[in-house]
Amino acid sequence: MDAGLERLARIAEELAEPGLADEARALAERAIAGRFYVACVGQFKRGKSTLLDALLGRAVLPADVVPVTAVPTIVRHGAAWNARVQFGNGAWREIDVDDLAQFVTESGNPENVRAVRAVEVFAPSPLLASGMCLVDTPGIGSVFAGNTAATKAFVPHVDAALVVLGADPPISGEEVDLVQQVAANVPHLLVVLNKADRVPDRDLAAAAAFTRTVLEGRLGRGIGPILEVSGLERLESRGAPRDWPALVEALTRLGRESGAMIAQDAAGRGARRLGRQLTGVVTMHREALTRPLEESEARMAALARAAADAEQWLRDLGSALGAEQRRLLADLEARRVEFVAEARRVTGPALERRLAAITTRWGPHLRREAMRAALEIARAKVPPWLGEQQAVAEAAFAERTERFRQLALALTARIAAMGVPEFAAFAVDVDDHGSPERASFQFQPLLHVARPASPIRYVADVGLAVAGGRDLIRASARRFLDWLLELNSSRVQAGVTARLDASRGMLEGALRTRLRTIEAGARRAIDRAVELRAAGADNVSAELGRLEELERELRPIAEAPGEAAGNALEQRK
Repeated sequence: MDAGLERLARIAEELAEPGLADEARALAERAIAGRFYVACVGQFKRGKSTLLDALLGRAVLPADVVPVTAVPTIVRHGAAWNARVQFGNGAWREIDVDDLAQFVTESGNPENVRAVRAVEVFAPSPLLASGMCLVDTPGIGSVFAGNTAATKAFVPHVDAALVVLGADPPISGEEVDLVQQVAANVPHLLVVLNKADRVPDRDLAAAAAFTRTVLEGRLGRGIGPILEVSGLERLESRGAPRDWPALVEALTRLGRESGAMIAQDAAGRGARRLGRQLTGVVTMHREALTRPLEESEARMAALARAAADAEQWLRDLGSALGAEQRRLLADLEARRVEFVAEARRVTGPALERRLAAITTRWGPHLRREAMRAALEIARAKVPPWLGEQQAVAEAAFAERTERFRQLALALTARIAAMGVPEFAAFAVDVDDHGSPERASFQFQPLLHVARPASPIRYVADVGLAVAGGRDLIRASARRFLDWLLELNSSRVQAGVTARLDASRGMLEGALRTRLRTIEAGARRAIDRAVELRAAGADNVSAELGRLEELERELRPIAEAPGEAAGNALEQRK
C-alpha cells in the first residue's frame, strides 16, 4: 500500500498538484506506521486523563480540569517525550510536554483564545509501539451525539473506545446515552470502572453488576468484561493491580490483531479519493491539448467569469450564514437577559443578608468577607443555569450547522450546474467541515477582582474603615456580584459565537479553496498545452500518450471499492 500511495504522490507531482502529493504521502506514512486510534470517552471527573497517564507511565495530560480547545489530544509513539500544537493557521509549534496545560485547559487557554486546532504528544510507551494512538478528548461524547460534520470527520479514525465510568456515583443516564452513541459508531468497546480504590469491594461489585445490567439492556448485546481499575493508584505505584493487567492486555491485543488492518483500510479509502481527483486532472490536461488553443483561452475566460460568479454566490452564502448566526445569538441573548434579571431578584436580597451578618469593622477583612459572600451566592446560582444553557446551546448549534450544511450543498449543486465543463463535477465534502466540538461553559470566579493583591487597595480599605466608609466596600461587593452574573452568563454566547465563526470559516474556506484549485489547475493545463504545441507535434503526441497511460493506471484506483483501491494500484505496479 505504501508503495502504491508513493506512486500516486509521484503522479500528482508530474501533474503539478503538490497538495495531492502531500496528501498521498501523509496517507502512506500512516499506513507504514500502522497508526490507529483509541478514544478515551466519559464524563468529567471520571479520571480519564489520569487513566491515560497511568497507561503511559507518566503524568503528562492535565487532570481534573476542563479542556476547551475542542480538539483531541492525540498521544502517539515516539522515541522521546515531546509534544506539538497546531494553530488555526495550520502551523505546528513544538512545546514541552509539561506545558500542555497552557494550551488545553480553561485556566491556560480560556475559551481557546490561542486558536488551538490540534495537539499531539509523543511518548516512548511500549503500548503505543504497535501504532496505537490514545485520544484524550473530555468532550468527545458530543462528537458521537449527532449527525454532525465533526462526527463524520472523526469517527472513521477511531477503532476503539475506552469508556471510563465510575462506581461512586454509579453510571448516570447521561453516561448510558454516551455509551450508546459511541457503540453505534465504534466496533470495539473497553469498559472500565475507574477509581476502584475509593469504593469498598462489596459496593464495587454491586456497581459493576448494575453497570452491566444497564448497558447491556440499552445496547441489546453483551459488552465484555467490565474492568475495575484505579488510574491514580497505578500512576502512584501503590495498591493492588486489580484488573490493570487485563486492561493493558486488551489494548495490546487490539493493537496486535486489528491495528494494521485499520490503518490499511484508511489508506485504501484515501487512495480511491486521490485516484478520482487525479483522473480529473488528467482529463483536464488532455482536453487542453486536443482542442484549439483559441477555444481553450475562451474556456479559460468563461471559467474566470464563472469563478467570479461563484465567488459572489459565496459572499451571498456568507450573508445567509451570518443571518442564521445572528438569529441564534439573539435568542441566546434573550435567554441571558431573562436569567440575569431573575438572578438579580434572588441574589440581591441574599447578598444584603450576608453583608448585614458581617461583624468585622476592619476594612480589609470586611472586603474579603463581602466579596466571598458575593462569590458564593453567584457560584450557587450561575453554574446550574450554565448547565441548562449548555444543552440549549448545543441543540441550537446543531440545528444551525445543519442549516449551514444544507446551504453549502445547495451552493455546490448550483456551481456544478453552471454549464462550465471544469465545474461539472464540482463538489466539496461539506460533511468534513464546519462543526468544531463544543466547549464547556465553566463558572469564572474573577478572583483578581475579588482578591486584589494591590497594597494600595489594602491601605485604602484601612482608610475607609477608619473614615466610616464601610458602605463603599459593601457597594463594591454588590458590583462584584453583578459582574459575576453578567460576565458568566455571557460565556454561552461567546462560546457559540466562536464555534459558529469557526464553522462558517471552515465551510467557506473549503468551497473557496476548491474554486481556486480548479481555476489554477485549468490554467496550468492550458499553459502546459501551449508549451508542448510550441515544441512540436511529436511532443504533443508523446504527452497524450503519457496522459493516456496515467489514466489507465488511475481509473481502477478511482473506481475500486474501499481497500481494493490500494490493491488495484499495487497490481498496476
